[in-house]
Amino acid sequence: MTKIKADPDGPEAQAEACCGERTYHELLVNLNPIAQPLASRRLTRKLYKCIKKAVKQKQIRRGVKEVQKFINKGEKGIMVLAGDTLPIEVYCHLPVMCEDRNLPYVYIPSKTDLGAAAGSKRPTCVIMVKPHEEYQEAYDECLEEVQALPPPM
Repeated sequence: MTKIKADPDGPEAQAEACCGERTYHELLVNLNPIAQPLASRRLTRKLYKCIKKAVKQKQIRRGVKEVQKFINKGEKGIMVLAGDTLPIEVYCHLPVMCEDRNLPYVYIPSKTDLGAAAGSKRPTCVIMVKPHEEYQEAYDECLEEVQALPPPM
């Protein structure tokens, strides 16, 4: 038996080529009802850049257990949560912890993109970006915009 090779110009190949990267509006379809405050497209890009800079300096906390542990220890930073995580019970307690400790937090549309920004192939549902002098300007800009977002209802 031989395998039949797919036509490289076929309709499946064209569909994969055009839909490899999903747009911001396509990602908004999968959001959870608790995903407030939601970052705009522009702020989302800035956060991804800040996360990439923080990864180089090893200044991020990744994953629910690690982030929760360091929030309890009193660490400061911007909390970035993925808005498409299911079930929401996995991380719905983190915004409450942030509000109790006056930590800024924001939701972004995709856990896959959040994991990719952190340099991982694995999707990540929450990341805490800690301040550092190497990327202080980008961090402060993100912090300002996150704090300017309207509080959740």
